[in-house]
Amino acid sequence: MASPRSVPTSSYPAPGATGGLTGYAERFAETEGYLDFGRFGPPSRDVLEATQRLQEQSARADASTVDELMRQELRARQAAARLVGDVPVEAVALLPNASTGLFHAAFGLPHGTVLVPAREFPANAYPWLRAARLGRVRPVPLEPDAYGRVTPEVVRQALTAETVAVSLSAVDFRTGYRADLAGIREVIGPDRLLVVDAIQGMGVADLPWTAADVLVTGGQKWLRSGWSTGFLYASARALERLEPTLTGWTGVVDVGVFDSQEHAPAPGAARFSLTNLSPVTAGAFAAGLELVLRCGVDRIQAHIAERTAQLIDTVRSAGGLVLSPEAEQERAGIVAFTMPRTEPALVAASLADHGVTATARPDQLRLSAHASTTLAAVDRVHRALTSLPV
Repeated sequence: MASPRSVPTSSYPAPGATGGLTGYAERFAETEGYLDFGRFGPPSRDVLEATQRLQEQSARADASTVDELMRQELRARQAAARLVGDVPVEAVALLPNASTGLFHAAFGLPHGTVLVPAREFPANAYPWLRAARLGRVRPVPLEPDAYGRVTPEVVRQALTAETVAVSLSAVDFRTGYRADLAGIREVIGPDRLLVVDAIQGMGVADLPWTAADVLVTGGQKWLRSGWSTGFLYASARALERLEPTLTGWTGVVDVGVFDSQEHAPAPGAARFSLTNLSPVTAGAFAAGLELVLRCGVDRIQAHIAERTAQLIDTVRSAGGLVLSPEAEQERAGIVAFTMPRTEPALVAASLADHGVTATARPDQLRLSAHASTTLAAVDRVHRALTSLPV
């Protein structure tokens, strides 16, 4: 039989197979054609069950309920610390989203310039713009190379004596390009901070996360843990250099002492806490993270790489132009493409008619598969694209 990477999906093995991840896939219930994990990852049954259990515990509140629920935060932080790379749990703080962590970094940096890729996702731009308006830092746009990549060489050429940090996404939201975090870390040296938004790669891409000094992510996409979940990892270098400008009452020492005095920032990443978060959400996040850890990022990544390659072949076999990186090691789970003879809106309509959920933008389409994605989803894409008028 011909290689599945060079034939239409109708020639693949029987739809519905999920390889060696059947047990993992059974924890989810998204529709067959769901291919929009770059936008939102439907949560697992583990997350739903944890949410229901903790809400029911809240409803039967007694004298011990609040203290018991608050232990969910530590559980989630422990799982996050393992996922980052077995870092100390004290280096991790829970956040309601990635944006909050980026604002902590932007408003905590000393004066200087920060290199930020041009055309980044808005969540990665606004913190630096807001900090610049207050005169704290000045963002400098990084122009990608001819292939649209922000490489270590691109960063090297943009560095100046005034550069205090580089901020970028680990995985580009448009194309799925994986940044060379280790290479960029080496280029900027020990005197500058590396701020990384990991939301498009955490839990599904095996990257050197500890190359970052500040690492932020949200749990609603590839971690599949629902909205209002996320965490921040801070290196010792970041803790030493970042001012806790946005620290709230829960991010200080003696948090239980209510004396109307300003207390010193808490040690570790706890200083980036603004206020208490929902323990129900923390417990749900812990369940989502623990499911990833039980399955293993390497296995999840391998399955996504296989489906991504099949989607790329399917798009090309239908005459599409793939905008994502050619080399497998340079891409994550996002397949960006256009159909040169068809407007993106019409392509999106055909995908929807065939039960495929994708991201549609004025200039491109984006498909993103997860470890629960079956071959049947790829086959739906094939039928949708080959049904377009020539």
